[in-house]
Amino acid sequence: MSSLFPALVGGAADPGRPALRFGERALDYGELRAAAGRVAARLTANGAGGPRRVAANGAGGPGRVAVWATPSLETAVAVVGGLLAGVPVVPLNPKSGGSELAHVVADSAPDGILVAPGVELPEALAGLERLDVEVTGAGGGASGTGDPFTEPADDSAPAFVVYTSGTTGPPKGAVIPRRAVAATLDAVADAWEWTGDDVLVHGLPLFHVHGLILGILGPLRRGGSVRHLGRFDTDGVARELTSGATMLFGVPTMYHRIAEALPRHPTLVKALAGARLLVSGSAALPLHDHALITTATGRRVLERYGMTETLMITSVRADGAPGPGTVGVPLPGVDLRLVDESGAEITEHGPEAVGEIQVRGPNLFTEYLNRPDATAAAFDGDWFRTGDMAVRDPGGYVRIVGRKATDLIKSGGYKIGAGEIENTLLEHPGVREAAVTGEPDDDLGERIVAWVVPADPEVPPTQEELATHVADRLAPHKRPRVVHYLAALPRNDMGKVMKRALGD
Repeated sequence: MSSLFPALVGGAADPGRPALRFGERALDYGELRAAAGRVAARLTANGAGGPRRVAANGAGGPGRVAVWATPSLETAVAVVGGLLAGVPVVPLNPKSGGSELAHVVADSAPDGILVAPGVELPEALAGLERLDVEVTGAGGGASGTGDPFTEPADDSAPAFVVYTSGTTGPPKGAVIPRRAVAATLDAVADAWEWTGDDVLVHGLPLFHVHGLILGILGPLRRGGSVRHLGRFDTDGVARELTSGATMLFGVPTMYHRIAEALPRHPTLVKALAGARLLVSGSAALPLHDHALITTATGRRVLERYGMTETLMITSVRADGAPGPGTVGVPLPGVDLRLVDESGAEITEHGPEAVGEIQVRGPNLFTEYLNRPDATAAAFDGDWFRTGDMAVRDPGGYVRIVGRKATDLIKSGGYKIGAGEIENTLLEHPGVREAAVTGEPDDDLGERIVAWVVPADPEVPPTQEELATHVADRLAPHKRPRVVHYLAALPRNDMGKVMKRALGD
């Protein structure tokens, strides 16, 4: 297998070319090579303050290393250094509580933790050897001895162990092989016409797939550059897109803030209009935000779809049809099918042909760490069960209708996706945010429940008004039978609504 970073290892990028920027701090490719090289050398040095563990089969080899994944240069350098050394990286969410951190550390058993100097770590990590990441200064190699890069030749070797949110138990560690990282980044580069000339701007967290693998490793694999905002704000987006950035990555919450800011922010309008590519992911972008952004700027927002275990699965292509409300078509190398409750493949198209998405391809994880039972349950042969429900149109475009566990509502003999009802509710001028769930009903099996954040809390739209709004636009059986009013919807760090918390 070739390097994950040919611009660093093969020297394809000019050493003086910008690579990473976080606020006022930046590294060019030469400086990144040196800083990541120092990390790689330390991780692979026997007896030199770097972790090295004997594997269960008795073979020597680098063990895992945790990374305290703050939005910083040190995090990016630590991850690149670990991957160049062939050491699997375990990103840790700095917002995690002590019990969750303790579980992740006990489960993944890292030999140390890479962290920015001076950062205070929580008590749950006190037992790990601390390895401070220095990014100041230039100079090549490690102690002048040449490249310390020992990337595995085997593309099935693990690159990451990324922990997924636990819904019925503690988080599970998805082992992501190097081939999945390379395959996904090359597939999205094909779909988005992504080159080394692109400059990406985003403000995503760096402990998960979207911000870290796509948002940091993606530009570096292409030989391009990334500017991280540290913390997302619309002024920062406008500043970077008007000073050379060509691409923007975000989640729906970010694009919603952008859409709301556009009427009073002409600089932001101009900045977005000049961008080459706007990409949204991690959750569905409401249609009304699509429309507001496109109307104001003339630019469409491309949606893509993926998850921790699969990395990227589908995307709207830069050269394809707009497809608002869809997540596009399968990426190169990815096979996708929809299956019904019996496991039979669904070949029909249209809004009523709802099925679970199953995928296979080089983008898949290999296992849940230490969980052979969960790994086996996640697959149907070599097809991974995503748990996401979707429909397809005749052109192959996929539209997600929700999670099988929380978003597929069986009411009155119909299978109803929560997503289309949520989008329809958001078209009502009295609705600022909306989520839809099902609850038991003696007559219907399940009844549709809407959770609404009113645009004007003093005069919220009535249940009857919202039910009529949905029935007129979709179908009577899709109307909400119950409406709850909230000040805000509970969301996680990626902007996804946490539906299991709505009842609380």
